[in-house]
Amino acid sequence: MEQFKMPYFYNYPPYFTLQPVKDTREKQIQLWKELILKYCKHYKVFVINLDEDFPLFVNSAIERKLSHEARELFLGALIAEGKAEWLDKAHRKCLILWRSVTDWANLILEFVKEYGFEEGVMTLEEIRTGDETRGTDLAGIDKTVLVRALKILEQKGKAAMFKGTAADDEGVKFSA
Repeated sequence: MEQFKMPYFYNYPPYFTLQPVKDTREKQIQLWKELILKYCKHYKVFVINLDEDFPLFVNSAIERKLSHEARELFLGALIAEGKAEWLDKAHRKCLILWRSVTDWANLILEFVKEYGFEEGVMTLEEIRTGDETRGTDLAGIDKTVLVRALKILEQKGKAAMFKGTAADDEGVKFSA
């Protein structure tokens, strides 16, 4: 995978500190929102854990790191736009939706049609890590996002999810 190209502001120390002037802060928030989404899409990151150092939030070259308050503010701005959501009540883990769940559902449907899986059955693990999806945008999809996308397809009558005998044995039957 090729290296992610950081934007110009990433090497500008003030952007790692919350700006006190309203207009400047709004611009800062906008730049960080865009950067978070692009970075997560490039590296297929679905969850940011605020209790762990996230590479994007640390710039060793200029010896700067986003404060916890700044991280929460930027992620909160993404949440307000429906581009992210907290996975826990303590606001420690954030699901990043660099593609909407509806878009993921459409992508799954395209994959099913393109690869001839209409009327076929796949496990959720096959969709996430199987040979069939290797090299596609579905490879490595977060399970939470996958389940939500499949539920959209279920509502449209395009898929039926089922559980197997083991706790982690979940599957889906697609229909044309």
